[in-house]
Order: sequence, then structure tokens, then C-alpha cells
Amino acid sequence: MMKLCTCFSLITIVALLIKPTQGAQDILVQPPPMAVSAGPIVAPVQSFDRPVENARSPRNANYTIEATLDHITQMLTGHETIHWRNISEHQATELQFHLYWNAWQNQNSSWLRERQLSRPQSNPDPNAWGWMKVTSIRVGLDPTDLTDVTTQQQFIAPDDDNVKDQTVMTVQLPEPVDSGQSVEIQIDWTAKIPKPFARTGYRGNYYFIAHWFPKIGVLEDRGWNTHQFHSVAEFYADFGIYDVKLTVPEQWVVGASGREIGRTTNTNNTATHHYRGEDIHDFAWTTSPDFIEVHSKFEHNNLPSVNMRLLLQPEHITQADRHFSATAAALEHYGNWFGPYPYSYLTIVDPAYQSRSGGMEYPTFFTSGTRWWAPRDVAQPEGVTLHEAGHQFWYGLVASNEFEHAWMDEGLNTFSEARVAEVTGISDHLSRRFFGGFIPWVFQDIKLPRETYGNGWYRYRVQSNSEIQATPTYRYWPGTATSTTYFKTALWLHTLERHLGWPTLKQIMATYFEQWQFRHPSPHDFFRIANEVSGQDLTPFFNQVYRGSQTFDYAVQDLKSQTVDDKIRTTVVVQRLGDGIFPVDVVTKFRDGTTKTEHWDGQQRRVLYVYEISSDPLSVEVDPNRILLLDINFTNNSLTREPQSNKAALKWTLKWIVWLQDLMLTYGFFV
Repeated sequence: MMKLCTCFSLITIVALLIKPTQGAQDILVQPPPMAVSAGPIVAPVQSFDRPVENARSPRNANYTIEATLDHITQMLTGHETIHWRNISEHQATELQFHLYWNAWQNQNSSWLRERQLSRPQSNPDPNAWGWMKVTSIRVGLDPTDLTDVTTQQQFIAPDDDNVKDQTVMTVQLPEPVDSGQSVEIQIDWTAKIPKPFARTGYRGNYYFIAHWFPKIGVLEDRGWNTHQFHSVAEFYADFGIYDVKLTVPEQWVVGASGREIGRTTNTNNTATHHYRGEDIHDFAWTTSPDFIEVHSKFEHNNLPSVNMRLLLQPEHITQADRHFSATAAALEHYGNWFGPYPYSYLTIVDPAYQSRSGGMEYPTFFTSGTRWWAPRDVAQPEGVTLHEAGHQFWYGLVASNEFEHAWMDEGLNTFSEARVAEVTGISDHLSRRFFGGFIPWVFQDIKLPRETYGNGWYRYRVQSNSEIQATPTYRYWPGTATSTTYFKTALWLHTLERHLGWPTLKQIMATYFEQWQFRHPSPHDFFRIANEVSGQDLTPFFNQVYRGSQTFDYAVQDLKSQTVDDKIRTTVVVQRLGDGIFPVDVVTKFRDGTTKTEHWDGQQRRVLYVYEISSDPLSVEVDPNRILLLDINFTNNSLTREPQSNKAALKWTLKWIVWLQDLMLTYGFFV
């Protein structure tokens, strides 16, 4: 996390962020007149990614790994064998690998340059850097006759031409690998474990090790999809079997993807933990002597049982039940709504203080996050635990390309998480922390609503048109990625839920989950299923929220009345302030209880409604049921002729006076 070097000019920054990439854009069908021009309509070519016989997934990228942790030097040494099958249509003449930790070997990586754009920081501690070096690589179609290609390894920068970035390595194959053929790859490597970067590294005797081994890219029909490591994008990999042996200090606890199938005590005060995960697309792990291990079992009449293992920090021992209940809520509701969690195990990690490894998902394994003082009325650890457990479905099972389409995991999961929180009654009140973040204050009268807070409306509204969501995620401006990826998606899904009804949207998401688990879907696949299941052409909506950056803002412009021939003529003017178009209701209420409802298609800039009845108008409201949650300003949606009661204002004034008095007395005590 270094300052940008002086030679990294603004032109270079812009070029880095806007350079086109192969297969960057997904194409929708039938753009309506209001849609942004999308170019030719071409359905993406699909790979041969169906599950193999007697397996859930294609299992075309299988790893056998042995790695040793040296706690004294914070070094890893490893050997891996990759059995890789070409499931694309075309012959492979090279292999490409991710070496993620090289993003932190110096200040010249694209990851650090991009991070500086949104989070400028001074130079890190010289001991904080991490790196990965391949010391040997041998390949061959025949496992008994491998060719050493170590000297042929080269670094490439397919996204931004940054010649100093070393997060993608390529080697030429001695002989091509045809479609359907397999090749064996044997790699030796060493790696320096960084102090925490991007939820990876060590702090004291706590290690969280993610994206830690040379990892083969994804060969699609259109070529290798092996993006550099970017600060605003996540990951993409093929499914396989991971058979991993990890050697650590003898008394240390290990947690990892998959499940432990063996443990051996060695003669040098170390132990080797043997883990195996089947039909997963990544492997991460953690180790520390301080973990307290707690177990619970998820059981449900309609769903498979899951053994839940929690690795807890000692100071959080009283919060074990809260971690388990939030995890169980995700397993139950995601399972019933979309499809069951298919593995019999799941590991939850409570990360060490200031380790910066909280809130991240990996197959069958995730990190939560909490504090020593965590009031029950605030969803911590419940919120992050529920979110990361939910990733086991939209990330772990439906393996979309998160370099390019992170919303297909993060956005779907943010929506799903908020819905589970609502139906389970997970409490999340407004809170603030004082005295360095140590003392929490919970506002018991302010419960944060799902439709706005849970879906991130408060953050989305200030960046509603900052990005076109169809832009590949790694090209988002760093400061706008979260709003576009997480919250915009959650809000347009919640809008669809209210527009179509929850049963229809649930069926859309369940169908998508069923068809694409253990595979790699594209945005086109989600949109196609949405149209088919709903029986509606939702393309105009998707072209605005996905292919465009339209802003939705409907408002009441005027409400007037006058007496005409013993009648009261009421005129209502409503307007569309943004460029987004969506049908909304306009409801006018009158003093005698009469209500007039208009169904406006939302297309005109202004619409005038005139009523002549024998009663005065009281109020008018656009979208009173809050169907359109993408509306960036709800305060202009209504207009009333009579002032409302001031009881709420009086109540809150008195509460704030008492709170301020207590704060001043507390401050006076310490002073």
C-alpha cells in the first residue's frame, strides 16, 4: 500500500482502468428503445463444463499439495501436482497461472497502484511484503515423462500491460493439449507470508493463508481467462479435488477448506494436517495456537445435515451460539429457497484482532468478525457471519467469474442475506462506538430496515450512476465498486421482488441455482432465466440497471385545489427527475376518505391528474408501497396539505437531551 510513483501518470491510471479485455461485456437480448446501445446481440459460447460421472462438478483442475509453514521466518515452502483437463473447445499451447502474493512484493503491482486511488497509505513496514516464487515447474501428458519448463516461465499483464506486475505467469507447453486431454503439472515454490494484505497474512502467531499457491487459470472457449490481481475484484477458478497436507507447529490448531482426514505428529515438533475437499474451486486455511474449537450440527427435516466447526478467539467464547445460529439461518433459508448446501461440513473462523482477515468466503470455509463487547441488539457477529455463510451458495457452488461479474455473487448474496435477516428477525439497531471504538451505544428505537439499510440504499444513492454495471468489475473505479457490485444489485433484485412477487423471484433464483451450480454462468444466463421463469420480457429493466447507469427519481411536483361549480378541483403534478424509467403508482388521498390511484408507466417527464369531487385533498404520494427501491430520493415522493403530528420530534428531542446530558457527565468524570 504505497504511494503512486511519480512516473505513474494520470494517463497511465486511466489507461489501466479502461483498457478493453477479451470477453469483457455480456450481451443481452432485444434492447428496447430506452436502452443504452449494446451492439450486436451474440449469445456467449459455453464451455464443456458439465459434471463428470459420479461427481458434482467437471473436476478438471485437481490439486495435490504439500506445504510447510516456518513460523520463525514466516515462510511457506510447497510442492503441488495439478491434474488439469482441457474442457474448452480448442487446443491449449500454453498454461497460465495466478501468483497472487506477488501483488504485495513491492509498490509496482497493479493491485497496489489501484488501491492507492481509493485508500492512499504510506509505505508499509519493510517486513510486511509478501511474494511467491516458482522454483521448478514440469509438465507432460504422460505423468511418468514430464518436461522441465522452469526457465520458460514469463510474467504477463493481460489487463493493463503493467510490465512490473508479476501476478500472472505463463509457460509454453512442450506439446499441445487437445480438447478433452489431460496434462500433469508439478510445481515447487516458496513464498514469503505478508503482514495482512487483502485478508491474507500473519499477525503474531495467527495466520490466515488464502490464494497462497500457484493456481491455474480458467481456459474458456474464447481463450485463457487469467486476470491480474486487482484491488476491487475477486476470483475465478475451475472445480476439482483438493488433497492438501499442511505442516505447522505441533500444538497449533488448523482450519481449512474441505475436512481433515488425518493428522501426523512429526519428530521435529511439527504436525502434518491432511485435508481433502471434493468439487470445490479454491482452498484456504488458517492456523494458530490460540483457537478454541467448538462444534455444532445443523439439522433440518428438508435439508442435509452439516457439521459446523467454529474456531473462536478466547475472548469471544460467549459468542459461539451467535456464530452458529447465523450460519444455520443461511443454511436453512438459502437451502429451502434456492437449493441445499451439498457438503456435510463447514468451518467458521473468528479472526484475530487487527488481523484484517474478517469477512471473507472460501469453499466450505469462511471468516466472520466480531468484537469483545458485542450487544445482542446489533448484528455483529450475525451480519457478517450470515453474509459469508451465504457465499457458500452464490460463490462456492455457483462459480461465476468474479473478476468480471462480481455482482453475480456479491449482489445476489447481499439481497439474500438481507431477506434472511428479515424473516429470522436478526436484530440490527443503529449503534455508534465511542472512546476509540471500544464502548458501543445502541439506539433501541432505531431498527435498521432491510429495504434501505440491509440493501445498502444509503450508500448506493450517492453513487447511483457512477458505473455501468456491465463493465468488468476489475475496471471499476476503486471507490465505486462496492456500491455498484453489492448494493445496486441488491436493490434491483428487491425491486423485482416487489414488482413480480417473492414466489416468482424465488423461482428465478432457484432455477438459476439449480442449472448453474458447479458451473460458470454468465450474466446472460441469469437474465435469460429471469425472463423465462417470470413469463415477462424484463430486458428493458436489465438494460437500465445492468447495461446502463440510469438514475431513478420520481417526485411530486405540485398539489393544488380550488372550488369550481360546487366541486373541489384538485390538480396533481408528478414528475420523473432521473433518466431511469419504471412503472409507479400515484395515490391521492382526500379528507372524506376517498383515495384515487393512478398506474403511471413512468415514461413522461411530467403527468397531470385532475379530480373533481366534494372533498379537499390531503396528500399525494408516488410509489407509496416502495416498489422501486432504486429511487435515490424518497423525501420528494410525497406532498401533504396538513402538518403532521410533532410527537415524534418531541420524543426524539427529549431523548437526545438526556443522551447529551449523560455524555457530558461521563466526559466530566474522566476529565
